[in-house]
Amino acid sequence: MTSPENFPYRNELLRRMSQPDLALLQPHLERCALDLRMTMETAGSKIGAVYFLEEGLGSIVAMNPNGKDAEVGLIGFEGMTGSALVMGVDYAALECFVQLPGSAMRIEADPFNSALSNSPSLRLFLLRYVHALHIQTSYTALANARTKVEDRLARWLLMCADRVHGGHLAITHEFLSVMLGVRRPGVTIGLQVLEGRGLIRSRRGEITIRDRDGLVAHANGAYGQSEAEYHRLFGNIARL
Repeated sequence: MTSPENFPYRNELLRRMSQPDLALLQPHLERCALDLRMTMETAGSKIGAVYFLEEGLGSIVAMNPNGKDAEVGLIGFEGMTGSALVMGVDYAALECFVQLPGSAMRIEADPFNSALSNSPSLRLFLLRYVHALHIQTSYTALANARTKVEDRLARWLLMCADRVHGGHLAITHEFLSVMLGVRRPGVTIGLQVLEGRGLIRSRRGEITIRDRDGLVAHANGAYGQSEAEYHRLFGNIARL
């Protein structure tokens, strides 16, 4: 991994990539803005580009025909979109859009696939991230099935905080209801519970984390497993 002071990217996968593998991608990488609600992948459609996030958050969302959508994965500067391409599939099964605005290094699907074909080590490296993301989505399913709304909310806020600089999250109650797969009144009650215990401060369109350790305890075991797996595979995340 190149030393942080000399490295041009703020994405953790690019920072940890071997120099020969990065050299395959680098001529095709371009920095782009990630606007709120911007679509990065569309379910059932071919993947046009891969985004290595540097700032902001991307949500992987399962879409229900009846409009009952729910987030199943979260991506920040530790990760990337385009997991299906790494596994040899050219289309997206789920939606992926920008939840918090930021920026990313973008590469078109064709040169990305070409780099994967030319370097087995690149595919193996990125498959480690796909595995970590799979662990995250598995524990999201467990949390959604077996924990209370406020426990899931605590976990989700911690996951966002891991991927955002500072403790302020510009999130509305309506958007949280989609992310957690619950009705908006349930989100409001969950936030009131966490705020009443001094763990967060909730204002219109913004949530501030006040007690991270308390949130971890309140997540009731739902947070930490996928984070530990990412650490095992890639090491400590360098906060820039």
